[in-house]
Amino acid sequence: MPRFDIPLDASPVYRVRLERMQRAVASHGTRNAYYLTDGGCTFRFTNDPALGWVRFRFEGTLLTDDADARTIGSDLDVALDQETCDWLTQPAVEWLKLAAKHAVEIEFDRYIAAGDLSRALERLAREQAASDAAGGYLGMNL
Repeated sequence: MPRFDIPLDASPVYRVRLERMQRAVASHGTRNAYYLTDGGCTFRFTNDPALGWVRFRFEGTLLTDDADARTIGSDLDVALDQETCDWLTQPAVEWLKLAAKHAVEIEFDRYIAAGDLSRALERLAREQAASDAAGGYLGMNL
């Protein structure tokens, strides 16, 4: 994001989203941190498309290693969105929320491997060159 201020005419929904992003940046910074919005993760437990599934919504930050080559952690808000399992219990929901978090991290690694890695490596090379040209100092990314 090039800017972090909230426009005066922002809708309430957009304002809340930008405030969450501001908190994420304050918490994790912008280097090797990716903010995901409107994500979904569905688990299916039967072969019937109408029965036996749960869907979670998620939003939050994924953190990658210094080379932007793999996910090393996340700070995701995962919530049950819909389900068609009348046998679902709260302990199962909590376990599935954790499973959704891990699934998102694994899928982000797949996203990196599918092509975003080359752009990240080019960005890192540009940052390193700028740092070298400035005598080893590059703004807040010391």
